[in-house]
Amino acid sequence: MPFSAELYEPVAGAPDVPTGLPLIVLLTGFTDAGSAVSGLIDHLHETTDPQPLAVFDNDVLLDYRARRPVIVFDQDHLTEYRPARLELSLAHDALGQQFLLLSGYEPDFAWNAFGRVVVDFVDAFQVSGVAWVHSIAMPVPHTRPLGTTVSGNRRDLVAAHSVWRPRTQVPSTAGHLLEYRLVEHDVRVAGFVLLVPHYLADTEYPDTVLAAADKLMIATGLVLRMDEVQSRREDYVARVEEQVQGNDELTQMVHTLERRYDAYMAGTTVDGEERIDERDLPSADELAAELERYLATRRPGDEDKLG
Repeated sequence: MPFSAELYEPVAGAPDVPTGLPLIVLLTGFTDAGSAVSGLIDHLHETTDPQPLAVFDNDVLLDYRARRPVIVFDQDHLTEYRPARLELSLAHDALGQQFLLLSGYEPDFAWNAFGRVVVDFVDAFQVSGVAWVHSIAMPVPHTRPLGTTVSGNRRDLVAAHSVWRPRTQVPSTAGHLLEYRLVEHDVRVAGFVLLVPHYLADTEYPDTVLAAADKLMIATGLVLRMDEVQSRREDYVARVEEQVQGNDELTQMVHTLERRYDAYMAGTTVDGEERIDERDLPSADELAAELERYLATRRPGDEDKLG
């Protein structure tokens, strides 16, 4: 393993790691629309039997006052302390194929040092390729497949799966920095950004977990068990449809998003106008105001909360 004791501790008795495995990176932090990353982390921890290889040092990387650990208080005493965890693990998919999983919180500090350590891990284990995913809120309808923006140096994946290719400046995440450094290091890397309906971004949206897993499987060749998430999706979608159909303004909003989404994907016009771009879509504030008007009509105690 790389030598950087100030950032992580190797796990005693960790399993041997074969060379040439793919690495999946899942970091929660700046944005996680639909709980795509956090939901997939939880799911993979339950289904891929990850065995920790190295645990990163929270005292070096984490701002405790911004993301406070959980402590359990039981009547008159403290029973459990639950610190956040960022670790590198060895896991296996549904077919027994092994892979490396870097999962947990996005570091608050020492990004450059963290990036160097990850590149060192990639070299030490002769990783075959790296794939990572995160999600952002966008004015798109839930009735269409989740779109994706793809970055990195996997041109085949960019050509096949990137539906939105803006040229813009955005706040960086640690995942972006890792991708940038890995591309500089001539490592095969693909980053997937899921475009999640804005009005569902604050819920635990099963479609985001399914889409994230699908893109990672395409990039790595792994086969992940997703039956449990798929079963939750059916109930979730039914509740969303019930809410939308019960409110005329929400129904109209979704229809408008569908029309503009379809026109954008087809490269056609809307009401005689030229092909639209993202500037023509309803703003996040417009969607938020519409959803707030709907939520204000709900009675306290209504059992229709999503996620």
